[in-house]
Amino acid sequence: MKALGPIPAGFAAEGGVLVVGGKPVTQWVEEAGDTPLFLYEADRIRDRVAQLRRAMPERLALHYAVKANPFPSLLRLMNELVDGFDIASGGELDIVTGAGIDPALVSFAGPGKRDRELEAAIRAGVTLNLESEAEADRALAIAERLALTPRLAIRVNPDFDLKGSGMKMGGGAKPFGIDAERVPELVRRIAASGAEWRGFHIFAGSQALDGEAIAETQGQALDLAARLALQSGVALPHCNLGGGLGIPYFPGDAAVDLQLVGERLAARFQDLPEVLKDTAFCIELGRYLVGEAGIYIARVIDRKESHGEVFLVTDGGLHHQLAASGNFGTVVRRNYPSAIATRFGAPVEEEASIVGCLCTPLDKLADKGGFPRAEVGDLIAVFCAGAYGATASPASFLGQGPALEVLA
Repeated sequence: MKALGPIPAGFAAEGGVLVVGGKPVTQWVEEAGDTPLFLYEADRIRDRVAQLRRAMPERLALHYAVKANPFPSLLRLMNELVDGFDIASGGELDIVTGAGIDPALVSFAGPGKRDRELEAAIRAGVTLNLESEAEADRALAIAERLALTPRLAIRVNPDFDLKGSGMKMGGGAKPFGIDAERVPELVRRIAASGAEWRGFHIFAGSQALDGEAIAETQGQALDLAARLALQSGVALPHCNLGGGLGIPYFPGDAAVDLQLVGERLAARFQDLPEVLKDTAFCIELGRYLVGEAGIYIARVIDRKESHGEVFLVTDGGLHHQLAASGNFGTVVRRNYPSAIATRFGAPVEEEASIVGCLCTPLDKLADKGGFPRAEVGDLIAVFCAGAYGATASPASFLGQGPALEVLA
């Protein structure tokens, strides 16, 4: 029997049924009209943001990385809770503006921005995080043609990465950002162009659980920002220190020591060099804010045995939860936290694999986990499904289509 990942604290049952947002999941499914279904618990998101605010220095602003989950109802909730938004495409720009978010609160990172995306961002007043000198040239030319003043920042490819991160975004050759040694010259050129200079975006990695490593990386980002500001000779108005805070998905994972990270950053803010005294700082978080607030619900369509193994076949699968299937960047497949939602808290009775409805052996949501006995009609829950689920999975594979989504 293989271990399951840790279910986030605080989930309870009512009559043996998992409760989300104050109601049993069976009621949510009935109201939504079908499964599979993503439920995002608003109060968990509010609590996570409040927890961050308490732990982090007051000077630090909080941005939401839209790529983690761009569900419009969730974005409208975030608009009440955070200080800014970070997007990575023109499509996400349309989504955030459609959700009523002020474009002045938005920054746009990502390599390969098309001219039409640059133009839309400049027209809207979004801050562009430039990923290359060529992108800077294109943005300045478009702004001149439009007779508008662009808001320009530089995404820096730092000369370090975030140790222990699940995805390294800095250090060495990268398609992201501009190598640190080339940044000062471009800063001076942007400042001389008459554009509104907006500062640096320094993102070294993501999905790290080691508070010491996160604190060390934030310190390195501050040192780099100071060095580049001095070398450029141009005041630094703003610096995005990136994100990196991960959540526990797998057996043995432990939550980030948020207090340690906050205390270490507060100490650095108390001792900033003169060149950063007037700089505004933010961190950019996606998964950490919404990941543990999401639950993916699917229904058992068939219960079958093959060579002595039990398979719970559901109407969901990797087309909605690619990461939980182990096919989204993981080398060794491990089980996400999962449960039988309609028998929540019941004792383990059997070893079973939860699989999806796709014609591929990759479509597995839990491999040989310990569960109470489930029957056709039962609901399964995959936890930590609030980030990189609905929009980071191949929903159109085999014509299955997207899951329903509800802010609970």
